[in-house]
Amino acid sequence: MNENEQHIRDRHALAEKIAREAGKVAFDYFSRRETLVIETKGDPQDVVSIADREVENLIRDRVSDTFADDGFLGEEYGLAEGSSGYTWVVDPIDGTSPFVSGMPNWCVSIAVLHDKKPVVGVIFVPCYEEIYSAAAGQGATLNGKRLSLDGRKTIRNGLTGIGANHHVTPAAVGKIVNDLLEGGGNFVRLGSGALMLAYVAAGRLVGYYEPYMHAWDCLGGYCIVEEAGGWFLPFPTEGGRLTKGAPVLAAGPGAVSDLKRIAGVGAGDSAAA
Repeated sequence: MNENEQHIRDRHALAEKIAREAGKVAFDYFSRRETLVIETKGDPQDVVSIADREVENLIRDRVSDTFADDGFLGEEYGLAEGSSGYTWVVDPIDGTSPFVSGMPNWCVSIAVLHDKKPVVGVIFVPCYEEIYSAAAGQGATLNGKRLSLDGRKTIRNGLTGIGANHHVTPAAVGKIVNDLLEGGGNFVRLGSGALMLAYVAAGRLVGYYEPYMHAWDCLGGYCIVEEAGGWFLPFPTEGGRLTKGAPVLAAGPGAVSDLKRIAGVGAGDSAAA
């Protein structure tokens, strides 16, 4: 094992530990969510609470305690540059709307970037006690069981996850649904992009597409999907792009071509395999 592999393994182990601790704190807030003060951000559907902020601060503090030179990007407090070449990208509670509405479709999502690529991904789902986990070259697991995607599953014999928000027009969302249904597929939307990406890695969904997402929503799931044998459309990380939104697309091997067509991804677009 070379030095870089050990660095990734160390961060992977810490990410799993932190995700469980953060999930416990988040679940405590979920259990008494009627006491939370809910605020809106850019849109009435885009909400935040003290739970999101406290969980992000917990994760940031735990990372800083062990890897003080690593960068950190969180949904609630933004980017703090590091000097180690590693950057943690975190959504403390992805699916805040389901969270505050009393639904179980939310999770803690943690990614670690190195050389601008996700090399660690951990998604913990407290309501189901499920932890999806991966590190570059080490494979992906769900509660310790190895994940491996089945190339026979397509949009026609499986479900596709889709996402929507106020950055995307109703017409654009309608076209995605229309094209998917015309192609013989069907869809679900759970309210958490990170959770649906985890479901792609687990083979529960054949793919996931959202025309506009942020890095903290997708990078953890991207690592897990790739290590399970899936494909994803790389998220732009150059310069300030890491903090901006971009299209997010991931799929199992049997659904890649159909979902690239539906998303309008051409042959010239870069991809991870």
